[in-house]
Amino acid sequence: MLALSRSRRSAFSLIELVIVVVIIGIIAAIAIPRMSRGATGANESTLSGNLAVLRKAIDLYASEHNGAFPAAADLATKLTSRTDIDGTVGTTAGTHIYGPYLRSIPVMNVGPAAGRTNTITAGTTPDGTAGGWMYDATTGQIWANVADSQTDTAGKKFNSY
Repeated sequence: MLALSRSRRSAFSLIELVIVVVIIGIIAAIAIPRMSRGATGANESTLSGNLAVLRKAIDLYASEHNGAFPAAADLATKLTSRTDIDGTVGTTAGTHIYGPYLRSIPVMNVGPAAGRTNTITAGTTPDGTAGGWMYDATTGQIWANVADSQTDTAGKKFNSY
C-alpha cells in the first residue's frame, strides 16, 4: 500500500487550472483600465498645477508692479527675469529687485501640441489654433489654448480650467 501511494503524482486538475485562469482574467480586466487612466489623470493634474503656478506668478508680478500685468509678448521674459518697479528687465543690484517668478514657462501637456510648446498667445478666449497658453494682459487671466473639443475624463473642457 505504501508503495502504491508513492507512485501517484500530484498535479493540478483541469478545473483548478481553469479557475486560476479565470481569476487572472478578472484581475486583468479590473487593473488594466485603471492603469491606462493613470497617465490621463496625471496630465489633467499637471495642467491644473501648471495653471495654478502661472496664475500665482502673474498675480505676484502684478502685486509688486502697482497692479500692472505684463504684456503677452513680454510675459515669459517678465516672469523669468528680474525687473524693477516699472517692469523693466535688468540685472542692476538694488534696482531690479523683483522676480524672477518662474524658472521657465511650463510646456502644454494636453491637446494636439502636448509636450511640444510653451508659447503664449494674446487673447481673451482660448481659440485652440496655436496650442500653448492663451493670456489676457488686461485681466491677467491665463488658460490652456486648446480647442473646445479637448476635454478631460470628466468631460470638462481643458480651456476652462
